[in-house]
Amino acid sequence: MLTDLAKQLRADLDRAGYYPDLVAGVIDIAVADEPVTSFLVHPETTFDNTEVFRHLTALVLTPTRLVVAHVDDAPGSESQPAALATTDSVAVTQIRSVTLTHGVSEPAHGHARETQELTLAVNWGTAQSVDLQPATCGDPDCEADHGYTGTLAPEGVELRVSAQAEGSAALRGALDFARALSAATGRGPTA
Repeated sequence: MLTDLAKQLRADLDRAGYYPDLVAGVIDIAVADEPVTSFLVHPETTFDNTEVFRHLTALVLTPTRLVVAHVDDAPGSESQPAALATTDSVAVTQIRSVTLTHGVSEPAHGHARETQELTLAVNWGTAQSVDLQPATCGDPDCEADHGYTGTLAPEGVELRVSAQAEGSAALRGALDFARALSAATGRGPTA
């Protein structure tokens, strides 16, 4: 039997419109019959000169875990589109940090509590990724090998939700989820 919150999650997946049956199915497997305590559905579409790329991230909080689902378009044909759906289940006790960046306008005019955009970054750091690029010395004529430079990033997820782009209801949902996740990581799993 679905709880009201699980029904609301499904309604948000349907509203996002990006393979809702697929997304609901992979989330159902990952959640594994635990109750949903909070969630955030974030569809994202990007464009380049010739193509549209769709992506959806769903964050689902249970009493013991954070389930992160990503769904992307995959190579296919026009008559047979394809998608890749990945879930990651992270124990609440393994989450190392929840970073919230609030974007506000005119903070000196009494609107400091009115967030217009929120960036939510969750780090569980069980693995790290390295982004390497050739190092340079700044001399455009230099041909010496300067090795590589890079950035080490802990494993996690980052989302940005803006009232202007996604609407104020989406931003309120993101703020509610951020509050629930912050509270859950502060107290650990509940029985």
